[in-house]
Amino acid sequence: MIYLDTHVVIWLYADLVERFSPRARALINQNDLLISPIVRLEMQYLYEIGRITVDSETILSDLKQSIGLQLCDLPFDDVVSRSINISWTRDPFDRLIIAQAMAGHGQLLTKDKTILDKFSDAVWQ
Repeated sequence: MIYLDTHVVIWLYADLVERFSPRARALINQNDLLISPIVRLEMQYLYEIGRITVDSETILSDLKQSIGLQLCDLPFDDVVSRSINISWTRDPFDRLIIAQAMAGHGQLLTKDKTILDKFSDAVWQ
């Protein structure tokens, strides 16, 4: 199982496979794919401010059918408790996405350099 960062989900939906490293593509093809529910909220926020043109529910419904993407259902308080100790980022979305992967004992697929540098279970290359 591997958790996906928000940009990874958006790129998958947009079929922008050229943006993925060979390792990222292999991880996507070889693992069950999960997202934190906060990814759902972040995508909706990006839609509302015009950064993406499709709402989160459409994206998630499509990816659930096409690649089996699932929302992680770990208790929210467990995730928030872990996020409190992630003080190296001020982005609340990133804190919760990382904490979700930690709570689920999974890797996080992301191209975000800061996350890759600071979170040992973040992968891309």
